[in-house]
Amino acid sequence: MASSSLSFVGNDLRRSTSLSLSLREMLNNNAASRDVFNVNDHHTHEEDEQNLKWAAIERLPTYNRMRKGVLRYMHDDGKVVHDEVDITRLGFHEKKLLMENILKAVEEDNEKFLLNLRHRINRVGIEIPKIEVRYENVSVKGDVHVGSRALPSLLNANLDIFESLMGLFHLTLSKKREIHILKDVSGIIKPSRLTLLLGPPSSGKTTLLLALAGKLDRNLRSSGRITYCGHELNEFVPQKTSAYISQHDLHHGQMTVRETLDFSGRCLGIGTRYEMLEELSRREKSSKIMPNPEIDTFMKAISVSGQETNLVTDYVLKILGLDICADIMVGDGMRRGISGGQKKRVTTGEMLVGPAKALFMDEISTGLDSSTTFQICKFMRQMVHILDVTMVISLLQPPPETFELFDDIILLSEGQIVYQGPRDNVLEFFESMGFKCPERKGVADFLQEVTSKKDQQQYWFRKDEPYVYVSVPEFVAAFDSFNIGEQIVNELRVPYDKSQTHPAALVKNKYGISNWKLLQACFSRELLLMKRDSFVYIFKTVQLSIMGIVCFTVFLRTQMRAESFDDGQKFYGAIFFTVVNAMFNGMAELPTIVLRLPVFYKQRDMMFFPAWAFGVPICILRIPLSLLDTGLWVCITYYTIGFAPPASRFFKQFLVLFCIHQMAMSLFRFIGAVDDIKPWLIWGYYASPLMYGQNAIIINEFLDDRWSKPNIDPRINEPTLGKALLKARGFYTEAYWYWIGIGAMIGFAFLFSLLFLAALSLLNPLGDTKTFISDEDDEKTRKSTARQNVIEGEEIVGSFDQEPRAGIVLPFQPLSLAFNHVSYYVDMPAAIAGVPKITNGYNPATWMLEISSPLNEAKLEVDFATIYANSALYQEKQQDLLNIFGGLYVVTAFLGFLNASGVQPVIEIERTVLYREKAAGMYSALPYAFSQVNANEEIDQDRIKSFM
Repeated sequence: MASSSLSFVGNDLRRSTSLSLSLREMLNNNAASRDVFNVNDHHTHEEDEQNLKWAAIERLPTYNRMRKGVLRYMHDDGKVVHDEVDITRLGFHEKKLLMENILKAVEEDNEKFLLNLRHRINRVGIEIPKIEVRYENVSVKGDVHVGSRALPSLLNANLDIFESLMGLFHLTLSKKREIHILKDVSGIIKPSRLTLLLGPPSSGKTTLLLALAGKLDRNLRSSGRITYCGHELNEFVPQKTSAYISQHDLHHGQMTVRETLDFSGRCLGIGTRYEMLEELSRREKSSKIMPNPEIDTFMKAISVSGQETNLVTDYVLKILGLDICADIMVGDGMRRGISGGQKKRVTTGEMLVGPAKALFMDEISTGLDSSTTFQICKFMRQMVHILDVTMVISLLQPPPETFELFDDIILLSEGQIVYQGPRDNVLEFFESMGFKCPERKGVADFLQEVTSKKDQQQYWFRKDEPYVYVSVPEFVAAFDSFNIGEQIVNELRVPYDKSQTHPAALVKNKYGISNWKLLQACFSRELLLMKRDSFVYIFKTVQLSIMGIVCFTVFLRTQMRAESFDDGQKFYGAIFFTVVNAMFNGMAELPTIVLRLPVFYKQRDMMFFPAWAFGVPICILRIPLSLLDTGLWVCITYYTIGFAPPASRFFKQFLVLFCIHQMAMSLFRFIGAVDDIKPWLIWGYYASPLMYGQNAIIINEFLDDRWSKPNIDPRINEPTLGKALLKARGFYTEAYWYWIGIGAMIGFAFLFSLLFLAALSLLNPLGDTKTFISDEDDEKTRKSTARQNVIEGEEIVGSFDQEPRAGIVLPFQPLSLAFNHVSYYVDMPAAIAGVPKITNGYNPATWMLEISSPLNEAKLEVDFATIYANSALYQEKQQDLLNIFGGLYVVTAFLGFLNASGVQPVIEIERTVLYREKAAGMYSALPYAFSQVNANEEIDQDRIKSFM
């Protein structure tokens, strides 16, 4: 069956090619005849050419017909030509030409274009999916801290973590206050009507939009019922059916505006556009209707799934006014890019390129001038009215001309809906309550001030009645008895008829395209980001090369013999530095991932892609860089330092360092000395990836043939010098531990990658700043309690039946201490032959000075310094000293890398403040630089103390 299908497709393609060729010959012949007999009939020639092109496309099979279109363009001589194009291979010039044919002047032509598109759909009787959103008795509550406990300080952050851990055991330690964000709100949002959400700050606008979009924070407690066309939110995927456009602009600064929208459109998919267009084409063919060629080509172009670029991106760029900056990087705090208002429009366009039929836009006018806001809302109105979209837009202070574009108004105040209904009736409602908007006052400003206690009185117009403050609950109760409010209540009483729901209205699939296409899209974006960040990787490679040169110059003129324990110490140092450098080199991935997390969380929650599609490309694309860095280091340092010369040892060290580097990019952890681990902590030794890496690279060096000389140290029971060196430092002496280390590090790399993907899937981003509540009563209570404690402190009551004492207040509780039969002793070493024992009652210090004098050494014919150097005690102390040096090195390197990676966000935040204050003449750059250095030194000292 597969072969027959392939042959069928092949026959279709051959038939398509032959038809195209025959059509081209026919047109050429026809054109030649017309040039001879009817030279001046250009209009008839153009129509005939278009009809012939369309007839050829209509004869194609459905699959090919959906990928062919007709594009009209004009030659330099003024002759209009219709050319057949492949929709899946539209180039930049073809897309630009098509958009110019459709939208020459976007302010005037967009409505005509949408009407022509809707006319094509309507004339064959196809119904566009519509969504009606209902919310009934929706309440949202949350817990917030009070006073200074709500400030985003380091102490409060640690307390939040501790309280969260205690919450897992159902232990509540925090003193949070419950607040009502939304209080029993109900209403209906209808399709084809543009709705404006108004309300003063902290009135609950964002929470309402998030609730309607099915994106409420998990820490909030909600109740009530939200339905789409009568269906509960758990019956479909609300994140794909609707789109929430946040007021926060989170984008990758390295990507251009066009690339950002293209990636969004690629991941969100096309929804049911292809199926609708396929049915539309079938009905038109059966009815012998020829559509407008530009409209047909546009609809076909936006119905192709999985493409890197899509024509819908060009359309959104055009209507949002972003075509002038389409190929400019978005930018961020460290990278110059587009303006703040343009970023806000990119945030809006990121969701407009998708197929969502319900849009909830939160503060999309921030940073925009009134003219741009008006134009965007005008385009949104056209989209809503013509394409039957469901849309709610939240604006803080819309200008009057923008306010007039909306059909319905939702007015929120103190978490309650004061008014919801047609815009034309909103002033009527408030006039019935005794409040009137002045003639020169914007209606939107009036609506947000009339519920405020400090601004309400100025709008009272019943001069014959005394003004009395009307609270928000009173407004709510009055609206319920208003005719618009009663109409909404009556509509909510009648359940929505689910049978009337369009089959394509609600999305049941979690993602817009297949998993394979999502992985391809994320691979392409990750590769693009790596190219844009190529300077970082080049710099890191150059830095690694310089470190390698510095490393091998230490040993370049040193004779690296392999004949004694002292010779082995040099190799230990070189290998230890190599391992630590490989570990810290992988730490560069940490800030890169942290900077990308906000955008990732946003796109993950909006169902752009699953977490694994984001993490897998990062893990795979870092492998070539890891191979490059590891190979460069080994090539620079291996033979110049003087490691084992066989080529097999060279490649084995390369393999070990590569595995360490891969593991280090997933985990940064280092443990101290091996010999000091307590028996109950031995699990930490075996759980450390660095243990396996260091064992493998040490074994690779010291089990080489040049370390096979006989061991002459009687303290270590090993046959060869290499194994004795391994035994002396607590490493394994068996060769198979090399491969155990390799396997363990590969396993750790996979484990940490899986944990990385699990964290991306399960963890949530850091919460935004929560509501701040000032509690003066709690502060007064605390102060009064403190004063009471001071007064009561005049008498100190003991816990050992002591009598209360008056007078001077002591800052401590006086206690008694008793001890008896205390013994103190020190372990003495094993006796030395010929040395007399110390007599009882003799001072040990005096005896040691006397017995170790040169005269006694000559009498006993011993050298106490040599004996101590060969003792186990000396070896233990030497190991302790090496552990201390290693720990200091790790601390120094760690703090250096931490400061280097942590200075960037600080500079990013403070740079704008520096420019403003410097321009104002508050100070010069030099004092600012000195203050930064001093502050960083104090921070470093605090870090060292806490680390030690």
